Amino acid sequence: MTKSEEIMELEHHYGAHNYHPLPVVLAKGEGPFVWDVEGKKYFDFLSAYSAVNQGHCHPKIINALIEQAKIMTLTSRAFFNDSLGPYEKFVTEYFGYDKVLPMNTGAEADETALKLTRKWAYMKKGVAEDQAKIIVCENNFHGRTISIVSMSTDPDAYTGFGPFTPGFIKIPYNDIPALEKALEDPNVAGFLVEPIQGEAGVYVPQEGYLKKAYDMCKAKNVLFIADEVQTGIARTGKLLACDHEGVRPDMLILGKALSGGVIPVSAVLCDDEIMLCIKPGEHGSTFGGNPLAAKVAIAALEVVKEEKLAEKAEALGIIFREEMSNVKSEMIELVRGKGLLNAIIIRPKNGKEAWDVCVKMAENGLLAKPTHGHIIRFAPPLIITESQLREAIEIIKKSILSFE
Repeated sequence: MTKSEEIMELEHHYGAHNYHPLPVVLAKGEGPFVWDVEGKKYFDFLSAYSAVNQGHCHPKIINALIEQAKIMTLTSRAFFNDSLGPYEKFVTEYFGYDKVLPMNTGAEADETALKLTRKWAYMKKGVAEDQAKIIVCENNFHGRTISIVSMSTDPDAYTGFGPFTPGFIKIPYNDIPALEKALEDPNVAGFLVEPIQGEAGVYVPQEGYLKKAYDMCKAKNVLFIADEVQTGIARTGKLLACDHEGVRPDMLILGKALSGGVIPVSAVLCDDEIMLCIKPGEHGSTFGGNPLAAKVAIAALEVVKEEKLAEKAEALGIIFREEMSNVKSEMIELVRGKGLLNAIIIRPKNGKEAWDVCVKMAENGLLAKPTHGHIIRFAPPLIITESQLREAIEIIKKSILSFE
């Protein structure tokens, strides 16, 4: 067996079978590139689901990690530490909110937002205890905890994991009349939405959807909660995807690129009226707000502004969609996206599907992954140059056209 085959066999034998990866074993990353254990180089067009927006092993972020790791990594929130306060000031001013509640993963941040929403409903809105409801959208992806799969409409996510957490109203995404009807329930406390549904295949709603939804929530005293774990931090051509429509969420959920993919860092941001509903002992995390995370997150966010990654994503995304829309292939049914979060819907041909296209792209030196069987998501690190992007586009074209 090759070294790659040996490592894949170890995972198969000793690990849970909860993923179905492409048969590539990665050992090194730098900028927009990764290398496998045999030394083959690839463009990374998944970016760890948009966690490495700043590129693999960005020197500034890695240096922040190393310097802090030499001094202190974890204290727990049983004590103050000298890194958390400065980070909290930095991140709240960066995104324009009163307060931040630091967590580790995107799913934890989503769970935090759910708890905050319910607490606010009882303390501020006057909803009767245990009656609060939260509106969510069909085909959402907010994580894999029990409460989050309770709001899922994907059978793979929820089948066999009941009984489920009550209190969620599921409506179609990008459907204002459905939202209007759901908001008639006086027990509704929040509307949790992805500005673009990433896992659903980069489903971009109609222009104006987010603003209309936000205004409707305001009129009903309902919190507008944006899950920007995947769409946030410059990925879609703005700092936040909500910025495209001038919407400031009542609650903002961030993760992934908040650390540049270096360590798990997530956050929930909101103003005092919401955040101060949570009192000591009611929520927390051993690792949330640790000194290492604080220093890494500051460096990661500084890189976004210093290197103008939102502006780069906007310009390069236009190039990507134009180039891919001009490819003459029956397999390309639709190209869609915003910034450098894009997808191609693949029409099967001669028994070949999205998975086969991804395998072919890997052979040709580019990594991407199908979602929902027929959609390929393309999300390179935002530090990619235009010449590198055009080189990658040629690999994608070549791979698709090889099936003609």
